[in-house]
Amino acid sequence: MTHYKRIMLLLLSLALSCTAQTQSTDDDPAAIEAVIKTLFDGMRAADSTYLTPLFEETATLQSVFYNQDGETVKRSSEIAGFITAVGQPKDQVWDERIHSYDINVDGPLGIAWTPYSFYVDEQLSHCGVNVFTMVKNDGVWKISGITDTRRKTNCE
Repeated sequence: MTHYKRIMLLLLSLALSCTAQTQSTDDDPAAIEAVIKTLFDGMRAADSTYLTPLFEETATLQSVFYNQDGETVKRSSEIAGFITAVGQPKDQVWDERIHSYDINVDGPLGIAWTPYSFYVDEQLSHCGVNVFTMVKNDGVWKISGITDTRRKTNCE
C-alpha cells in the first residue's frame, strides 16, 4: 500500500469516526426529553411503574426555595418516597407542565433545564424550574438527580 493510500485510509477512518460520534450525540437531547416526558406522564397517570426504571439507584431529589423570611432553604428527599407518592391513588391529577427544554450534553452527562407549572387538577399549585442531571450508561439515559425551585408568585 502506498503512503498516499495509507493517509487517505486514515483520513477516511477519522471522518467516519467523527460522523458516528456526531450522530450518536444528535439524538441525545431528544432521548433525554423523552425520559423527562415519561416521568411526568407517569405522574399524571399516578403510575409509579413508569418512574422506577427512569432513575439511577443513587438518584437525588432536592428543592431550593425562599422561606417566608427570605432565607434560602434546601430540602432533600428520597427518590423512593417520591416514586411511592406518585403511585398512590389520588382524587386529583398531579400535572407538571413543562414549558421548554434546554438540554446540554457532553458525552455521558446531560443537563436539562425545564421551567414548569404544577397543577392539581386544573388549579395552579406552584411553578419554578427543574434541573435534571442525566447519566448515560450502556446507551440508556437515566436521571441521576433532580433539583427544583418552587414558588407561588410570578408563574406564567
